[in-house]
Amino acid sequence: MDQKIYLNNLYDYYGELLTEKQRAYFEASYFHDFSLSEIAFNYGVSRNAVHHQLKQVEEKLLHFESLLQLYQKRIKISQLLEKINDKELVQKIENLL
Repeated sequence: MDQKIYLNNLYDYYGELLTEKQRAYFEASYFHDFSLSEIAFNYGVSRNAVHHQLKQVEEKLLHFESLLQLYQKRIKISQLLEKINDKELVQKIENLL
């Protein structure tokens, strides 16, 4: 899987565990496709500071997933749901996820 997509998915699960600044930088970079220079300019920090924060965010997201495995569990549950023929039951379970 593309690393950017994977990190976006992990952010959906663990984004609230990051600092406000880390969330802002991540969203600017991954959701709005801003360059490091653009983010640095917008927040009045160095390009290196933004790069460092984004690397920390990536490490944290990967660490959280390695501990909790919420994303991997979601994938496994989705695969199991594909085998269930009762559409109403599948919908109820998906609503819980």
